[in-house]
Amino acid sequence: MRPLRHPWVQATLAWLFSCWLRLCLSTTRWQRDNQSPVDALWQEGGGVIVCFWHSRLSLSPACWDLSRAQEPRVMVSLSPDGEFITQAVDRLGFPAIRGSSSKKSAPDKAKGGAEAFRQGLRWLRAGGALAITPDGPRGPVETMAEGAVMLARASGAPVLLVGLASAPALTVDTWDRGKVPLPFGRGAIVWADPIRATRNADTATLRAEWAARLSEVTRQAEARL
Repeated sequence: MRPLRHPWVQATLAWLFSCWLRLCLSTTRWQRDNQSPVDALWQEGGGVIVCFWHSRLSLSPACWDLSRAQEPRVMVSLSPDGEFITQAVDRLGFPAIRGSSSKKSAPDKAKGGAEAFRQGLRWLRAGGALAITPDGPRGPVETMAEGAVMLARASGAPVLLVGLASAPALTVDTWDRGKVPLPFGRGAIVWADPIRATRNADTATLRAEWAARLSEVTRQAEARL
């Protein structure tokens, strides 16, 4: 077993990372664009899907007001690295639903993904919020997989695409060049208008359209800084 994947080591690192994120996100001066439609959905209640790119995972807790918004869950992969993320986000008030994209070489992952889809759908129908990184856990970067679209079609829940940026921030040497905030910086949260997908909507078309829009609001957030 790799030392960094030992349960005790992961638990300790997850606690340290969650403390670091809590400090950084709480001391960042956030600018919020197009917040009004989101406030309306929070007041209305009901299931909602929230999408942000995997590189912005560390910034994402800042966009969701736990005191006013729907209770959240985060879709996290079944990988060992996903266990670290699960423990970290849970400490910040965002419990995980575990699942993973299917791979021909790993049919057990497909089974986990199907169960995660069912859990996510039940959570949305119960009125909760479900956060998804649609290019995770393996990429390609800013390429949307079909999971978010399929959940939106099956549940009828509105979809919120959010761009996130902070400065200064560390860029992690990972496949997605993930961003980790630093304390006392500036941040930007840019929301796209809510989207609703009909059951007969074309999945490939929605994936392309939503990916382009999500990248657009992400670039807009970066431009604000």
